[in-house]
Amino acid sequence: MSKTTNKFAPEVRERAVRLVLDQESEHPSRWAAITSIAAMIGCSGHTLLEWVKKAEVNSGKRAGVPVEVADKLKALERENRELRQANEILRKASAYFAQAELDRPFKR
Repeated sequence: MSKTTNKFAPEVRERAVRLVLDQESEHPSRWAAITSIAAMIGCSGHTLLEWVKKAEVNSGKRAGVPVEVADKLKALERENRELRQANEILRKASAYFAQAELDRPFKR
């Protein structure tokens, strides 16, 4: 779960990223385009830069792990951790009941 709140709707993010990519040629640098557009939508330049990078990774223009793959990996790691914990609990319970069976008095 993210530790930060999403102040901006996904539509706003997508539009801002599209604006950066469309208007990049009209500015002397990508950073200039980002700061200009960030000021218009009310976020920091670094935040918008991260959105642009993430959009480029998701579209395959930049190396990295797409969001869908990262989310799937996180879910699988969580499931793996839960299964390991369940196995540990079952192992301890099995050992406890096996010991209880050994401690029980023998009846003929």
